[in-house]
Amino acid sequence: MGAAMLHLRHLAPLIVLTLCVSACSTSGATVSPTTSTTAALVPGAKPSAAAGPSGSVVTRQTDTEWGRIWDALPTGFPKIPGSTPANETATGPASATLVVDGNVAKAVATSTESNLRVAAYRTDALSGPLEDGTYTLEMTGAAAGCRIMVTAKPTGGVTTVTILYGSACPAP
Repeated sequence: MGAAMLHLRHLAPLIVLTLCVSACSTSGATVSPTTSTTAALVPGAKPSAAAGPSGSVVTRQTDTEWGRIWDALPTGFPKIPGSTPANETATGPASATLVVDGNVAKAVATSTESNLRVAAYRTDALSGPLEDGTYTLEMTGAAAGCRIMVTAKPTGGVTTVTILYGSACPAP
């Protein structure tokens, strides 16, 4: 019986912790869409979406050198014709990393600019080509502080497109 009491004494803190966590998860607590613990632990890491209290997916945000971004694009974000998700990630966190066959950086930048203008975004800057053929598009949305940056870079027969969708823009 002494061993059983010793075992219960060691389990008691675990039982109390489990009850506290259980109580917190059913008390209406919410999951913050701005939690970025994975990004804080691993530089350049891209936190994944998490289930919210009602089972809905909560998209997280990550701090980048450019600014805070959503880790995904909204479903209504204009599609880039011929693009597919990239197998490899960009050189840092991104809202989306895509590839398009061919050296089409300029076409990607200008068509994305046109599609975002239709969606009520305003062009702040379209620059390029840089020495490596890269084009960069920066646009502002209607929401205060909403910024988007699209970089189209030709690399070995494909164009890699990196999209940073600012945290002040509508949530994905």
